[in-house]
Amino acid sequence: MQTASKKVINGWAMYDWANSAYNLVITSTIFPAYYETVTGDGVDNTLADKVYFLGRNFVNTSLYNYILALAFLIAAAFSPIFSSIADYRGNKKGFLFFFCTMGSISCCTLYFFTGKDNLERGMLSIFIACLGFWGSLVFYNSYLPEIAAEEDRDRVSAKGFAMGYIGSMILQIICFVFVLKPELFGITVGLASRISFLLVGIWWWGFAQMSLRRLPKGIAAVKDVNRNVFTGGYTELQKVWYQLGNVPVLKWFLGSFFFYNMGVQTIMLIATLYGKTELGIPTTNLILAILIIQLIAIPGAYTISYLSSKIGNLQALITVVIIWIGFCYIGYLIPHGNVNAFYGLAAGVGFVMGGIQSLSRSTYSKLMPVTKDTTSFFSFYDVTEKLASVIGLLSFGYIIELSGSQRNSVLALMTFFAIGLVMLTITLSKQKQVLATA
Repeated sequence: MQTASKKVINGWAMYDWANSAYNLVITSTIFPAYYETVTGDGVDNTLADKVYFLGRNFVNTSLYNYILALAFLIAAAFSPIFSSIADYRGNKKGFLFFFCTMGSISCCTLYFFTGKDNLERGMLSIFIACLGFWGSLVFYNSYLPEIAAEEDRDRVSAKGFAMGYIGSMILQIICFVFVLKPELFGITVGLASRISFLLVGIWWWGFAQMSLRRLPKGIAAVKDVNRNVFTGGYTELQKVWYQLGNVPVLKWFLGSFFFYNMGVQTIMLIATLYGKTELGIPTTNLILAILIIQLIAIPGAYTISYLSSKIGNLQALITVVIIWIGFCYIGYLIPHGNVNAFYGLAAGVGFVMGGIQSLSRSTYSKLMPVTKDTTSFFSFYDVTEKLASVIGLLSFGYIIELSGSQRNSVLALMTFFAIGLVMLTITLSKQKQVLATA
């Protein structure tokens, strides 16, 4: 196949530009800091802040992790059947629009979340926003093997992540102006944060329309689209599951991705709260660290894509996972309040963060068999990613409640990366065996 036109590629990458604002502002920076403030007791650097939610007291940071984990679990449960229906009916663009709209509206409703007095409303909004974000990604990712030739997928995948980092950083800076200088607008810091959540929803939905206009329509996997969509979708899912079972390299890659991505996703989701509550990093310094991550992630994605072209995708991933293990250990050792060490760690994490996500996506698309069921195949990738996030977040939150320290949870993340590394090595061995017999 030939890679699609520049217009289509840019349109596809624009969705990363649109939805990455959620991942940065809501998941990583302003919302976690706002949440920790409005649900805390006003005393800095303590893990004893409790909130009452649905009949039980929770540590506020653990509750946040549990809500996200539940959203990932629900998305993982329904993603395969929705994906198979999308392949069966050829309407993946419709699903993309639905989840995008659901997520962006939920971001807007976070404007009304003010603290413990309406905690249920806030948690419901963050839950649905998370569902919308992750629910849309499987349909977005599944376009990659349809619009890019195999030799171009690493580059195109990296372009998507780079566009995401650039777009989200632009909106992040706009939001920081509101949050850091609210007096310029005659508002409070809390209101400035809530306006930021509203802007994320508008940004996400607005720029996503550019992608939806440029992306091609899906092609139905079968001609008889009048049959029951659920039974037909389930049939497609069974077919893909059978095909997965006959591609050992792909199976081992998914297993390795499950474990090392458990570490990656958890770090992305808890980094801000870890820096604020465990390391005592001031908010201004946290903001600068986040910007460092975003800036360095752009060349990092392209550099790791280039590395894969020289030594191979799996070899490049093995190298990057080893680096991640080192960064986890550094994060565990960083002294409380050491801002410069935190900056250095942020720079390192930023460099490998975009690269490992981009390369994982393109590697999976290369290992897939040639098929029309691209969305169904990517649903298994998507489910693996979500379940990894669920276990990572639950493990992190549980260890916090058990030990009273987020540092101990970081050690668990090192274990996840180590298991992923071993399985990546086995995947590489399986791939060499297949190539030797081809």
